[in-house]
Amino acid sequence: MTGESLAGRDLISLLDFTTEELERILELAGEVKANPLHFSTALSGKTLFLYFEKPSLRTRVTFEAGMTQLGGHAIYYTAAEGRIGVRESVEDVARNLERWVDASMCRTFSHELIKELANFAEIPIINGLTDHLHPCQALADYMTLQEVKGALKGRRLVYIGDGNNVANSLMYGGARLGVDVTVITPPGYAPAEEVVAAARAAGEQTGATIDVGEDLGRVEGADAVYTDVWASMGQEAESEDRKKIFMPYQVTMQVMERAGADTVFMHCLPAHRGEEVTSEVADMPRSVIFQQAENRLHAQKAVLLAVMGGE
Repeated sequence: MTGESLAGRDLISLLDFTTEELERILELAGEVKANPLHFSTALSGKTLFLYFEKPSLRTRVTFEAGMTQLGGHAIYYTAAEGRIGVRESVEDVARNLERWVDASMCRTFSHELIKELANFAEIPIINGLTDHLHPCQALADYMTLQEVKGALKGRRLVYIGDGNNVANSLMYGGARLGVDVTVITPPGYAPAEEVVAAARAAGEQTGATIDVGEDLGRVEGADAVYTDVWASMGQEAESEDRKKIFMPYQVTMQVMERAGADTVFMHCLPAHRGEEVTSEVADMPRSVIFQQAENRLHAQKAVLLAVMGGE
């Protein structure tokens, strides 16, 4: 990658990076995907600490496999072995980790926890998901959209469902990359106003528009329709109530037809088929959900290379 090095940087939010920096990461992700052997020793001798408060298939496998494929090593550690900030203070954990490993990826409930770790640790801290943001997922999503639709600027992504961490990061990433993002939710489930305001402010620099509403008619003309589960981890008690509220927002073939003949379907997975999306849509030829899942590996390898100095 050309330009100033990103080595040592944290990845907490996509808004922490400029448009040019995100474009560089996506470019590197494409290079990693096209020629993985070229990068097979790039992080030789380096170690990534993986901290999980929430279980994950994609996040664990892609980060652990990614470090292995880059010549490094990953250590998997869960909250069951010792929750950061409970068994030991966040500051003490951060100052231990920075003396043992070269970077840390954290998947937590609290967004404040990951911000604290980044504040205290001298090594890069990567947000693998919090209740507020999911930046690595959004990077893989925009990598996928670029692969299937070409240049990102001026594209239109419509997200249907809960205004959650995925929606937040899609808005932030879209704003930075020039993608118009429309978020459609049931009444009362829109993203937080401060998130929308921050995304809109960032979008002013790229010409991206950020719209939020409740009308499914806004799906028309989308390059991509995106959805996520209706109840995220930690919201299981609300699951049955949410099913009733969100069912009118299920992504069906009728929704996809209304969006457009060339509209692709996206989902961060896991998918609850028959809830937020029908199996017919999930398995249709224009579904790119498994391409997104694959690109978690490549996008995150690019992040690791960039922040750990292996680019």
